[in-house]
Amino acid sequence: MQRPEAWPRPQPGEGAAAAQAGGPALPARAGEPSGLRLQEPSLYTIKAVFILDNDGRRLLAKYYDDTFPSTKEQMIFEKNVFNKTSRTESEIAFFGGMTIVYKSSIDLFLYVVGSSHENELMLMSVLTCLFESLNHMLRKNVEKRWLLENMDGAFLVLDEIVDGGVILESDPQQVIQKVNFRADDGGLTEQSVAQVLQSAKEQIKWSLLK
Repeated sequence: MQRPEAWPRPQPGEGAAAAQAGGPALPARAGEPSGLRLQEPSLYTIKAVFILDNDGRRLLAKYYDDTFPSTKEQMIFEKNVFNKTSRTESEIAFFGGMTIVYKSSIDLFLYVVGSSHENELMLMSVLTCLFESLNHMLRKNVEKRWLLENMDGAFLVLDEIVDGGVILESDPQQVIQKVNFRADDGGLTEQSVAQVLQSAKEQIKWSLLK
């Protein structure tokens, strides 16, 4: 009997939608014994990443699928997650059919969201990379004030870690090097990643006053 592959590679366009939505496994191929076909793995691991302040207000957020299609639905979800996690010391929560890993830092809460069947260690690697990269960028001041003043740099960091729900990088040093390269490529100074697109500082302050 032919030995089934433990983790078959997804064919182009095959299995990604079902895996992302937590759907059933694909039917067995011709000649393959029933029940031995495992669910196709998906590269689309991350559903959302967001950072809230200690009142549960959104500071940074990116969603990578249509689970919460509107900003209103996203913010309701974030508030519910915050209420469930802000007073616990755990690092993992299961909420609304999703797996959520999170970390607090001074007056910030960082969250990474995956599907219910997602590997917690994989999600945690993204969370750790995000925190360590921000820690380096903000010179060990991972708190609301410094995050708001360097929001564009924070988005650049996140974009180097996750793109469209796909994990690109989990090494903080590699992330910082790539962000620095993008800063240099744009003709900016290399004093620190925190100075990337510094003009955004006034724009962020203005948006907060509205």
